[in-house]
Amino acid sequence: MRMMLVGAGAVGESILKILKWRDPHGAWLKYVLICDFDENRAAEVAALLKEPDRFAAARVDATDTDAMARLAKTYNIDFIMDAAPPFASNRVFDAAYRAGADYGNMGTWSVPMEHPAYGLGIENSYAEPMTKYNFDRHESWKERGNMALICMGIDPGVVNVLAKYAATELFDEMTEAHVKDGGSLHLVSDGEEHITFGFNVWTVIDEVMNPNVEYDADRGGLFVEKAFAGREVFPMPEGVGDNVLVKVEHEEVVTMPRYLGKYGLKKATFKISLDENLITALKVIDQLGLRSLKPVRVGDVQVVPRDVVAACAEQPKDIGAEMAGAAVVGIHCIGKKDGAHREYFLYQALDNQDSLARWNSQAVSVQTGFGAALSIELIGRGIWREPGVFSPEYFDPKPYLELMEESGFPYKVMEW
Repeated sequence: MRMMLVGAGAVGESILKILKWRDPHGAWLKYVLICDFDENRAAEVAALLKEPDRFAAARVDATDTDAMARLAKTYNIDFIMDAAPPFASNRVFDAAYRAGADYGNMGTWSVPMEHPAYGLGIENSYAEPMTKYNFDRHESWKERGNMALICMGIDPGVVNVLAKYAATELFDEMTEAHVKDGGSLHLVSDGEEHITFGFNVWTVIDEVMNPNVEYDADRGGLFVEKAFAGREVFPMPEGVGDNVLVKVEHEEVVTMPRYLGKYGLKKATFKISLDENLITALKVIDQLGLRSLKPVRVGDVQVVPRDVVAACAEQPKDIGAEMAGAAVVGIHCIGKKDGAHREYFLYQALDNQDSLARWNSQAVSVQTGFGAALSIELIGRGIWREPGVFSPEYFDPKPYLELMEESGFPYKVMEW
């Protein structure tokens, strides 16, 4: 595999550290071109890997499809990994297609309507629903003979694999799958008014403030509500305890019905634990119009309000050493086995101090990076391979779960 990584942020850096560790001699990962809008950042990540002949750096604009395609062709790239901000994902996806390369990402782009209708039907609240742009192009990718694997981080990603495993191995019929993203991560130096995004600022603003979506077959399919709906207290394992969770827009509620419906799936949700300070801040950002993508004039310059928020907020790559606690991400699956009701929570937990000690990166970035890196390995080794556009539930979960155990990134299954 000759890979081009687009986006050298905290997650992109984690992906490469893990890939180098998994394939130290380049048996299947022959070359990586690390690309970022900030070439100095790309060069910084390349330098960390200490193999200049194998890991090189270049500048690229992730919104310039033609430039990315040309760069991929110039360097004979056969796989493009998208770790750029979500607003660029369709452009990177198209660049891979134009270059004749395979493609991977950790999430997709969606565009809510200015005045969402809410209620039944995602198309009534979103001008561009999540994953639609990608899945609509399945046949053209299939005809080209290339594969695009979308949603391959931790969530979506690892949880999708765990859901497929549950559906095929733990149940005769799996009727519900509910992603729970939480843990006990916190900044040791937190003051009462401190605000931490903990992940890519653009992604947090989109996922949390967009109308949230759940899948409910009994109500007719995809159902949309306002931000912060579905508040729930969920008892997290690993000594974390109760997490207060709310629903947010997330790809799993679209991809799991697509592939797991044949196993009986009727309901799917995604819920995340959010700090109350962050919830308050996001509401203020929204009310002030600071999540807008429309440029506004300030003096003699035009700025995008959300870019200002993203630039001013603490960056995930800069706060890892100050964090304590663990990230716990899993999926609560409900169904029947041998005629009896069964519930399982399948999850992955990562302590931040362990993550820092092993990878010198904070837990959220490493969890996401691990999810992507293991999928890339399966693609690079030809284990997951079929032309078209897919998410991880499409493939056999067992090779992936074996890699999780082998690489010291274990999952656990707890009967509920």
